[in-house]
Amino acid sequence: MKKHVDKQTQDELRPEYDLALLKGGVRGKYAERFKAGTNLVLLSPDVAEYFPDERSVNAALRSLVSIAKAKLHRAA
Repeated sequence: MKKHVDKQTQDELRPEYDLALLKGGVRGKYAERFKAGTNLVLLSPDVAEYFPDERSVNAALRSLVSIAKAKLHRAA
């Protein structure tokens, strides 16, 4: 005995969405970037207030890396 399948699909989109604007999307547009990996880090709000942008975070981390390398070379 076959199950009866309702062929009508219910439209769950809100009426204010214009379907004409949703056409033309590219499947997998960012797939290669995703495969390559990302390195995002969420800073805690108390830390983030000291860094206005990503450049300042990178500069601070580079300084920290150079200090750590210098300590390692002295210890060796």
